[in-house]
Amino acid sequence: EQRYTSGVSSGQGSYGRLAAFKAETINNLVSEYRVESVIEFGCGDGNQLKQANYPTYVGLDVSKKAVEICKEQFSGDTSKNFFLYEPHCFDDSLRKYKVDLALSLDVIYHLVEDDIYSLYLNHLFGAAKKYVIIYASDKDDVGRYYERHVRHRNFTKDIAIHFPNWKLMKKIKNKYPSEEGMTEASPADFFIYEAD
Repeated sequence: EQRYTSGVSSGQGSYGRLAAFKAETINNLVSEYRVESVIEFGCGDGNQLKQANYPTYVGLDVSKKAVEICKEQFSGDTSKNFFLYEPHCFDDSLRKYKVDLALSLDVIYHLVEDDIYSLYLNHLFGAAKKYVIIYASDKDDVGRYYERHVRHRNFTKDIAIHFPNWKLMKKIKNKYPSEEGMTEASPADFFIYEAD
């Protein structure tokens, strides 16, 4: 919340060549799998969404300010809706958030608390009827001392244990991996899950 209220953006992952790479990859998958409805857990400031081609979209974020920014940006687009995401209060027993595809982009390695991480995965997979796409690093590693908001997790292992009805059907390597020492780079890759 402090990040967005102070005017800071969602970060380099939602801009420039990383945003273009993510948009191209997801748009291709949405088209290939004939996805009609998308929900994103962690929509941020909506900049990434500007390049998206989704028939219908619901964006959720823990930041009230981020949700306000998105609502304002896309006020003329009736195919998109935005809501505040409160993990401990999120209840979709009425299944109003049930969609073809659930997205998680650059979020998992910011979930430093174990309980929030578990809730997040439950909500992410609970919202999807057919597919889940995760863009994140897949390793256990605490961020450097000045990155208190970073904790890398081996999430594929956790998903295999807790969501056995979901199969990892494809992994797409990052076009701009951070190992190369580039400024616009990321440790994240795409992981595409399909429901059994």
